[in-house]
Amino acid sequence: MRKLTKQYREKTVKELTKEITGLEEEITKLRLVQKGTPAKDTNILIKKRKQLAVLLTILTEKKETEKL
Repeated sequence: MRKLTKQYREKTVKELTKEITGLEEEITKLRLVQKGTPAKDTNILIKKRKQLAVLLTILTEKKETEKL
């Protein structure tokens, strides 16, 4: 996860928002699929949610630094 955070910190705000919307769509699709037929990797939804949380955190940090 640390490698991902380094990559995310190098990206711009627009790129981060695109990734966030993509992850949100992917999470909703995974939720729907898991309701019908559970996947082999049951932790994938948890991993994606954590990745989304990291992205949102980095995005708010970037916005705060832009304000200053």
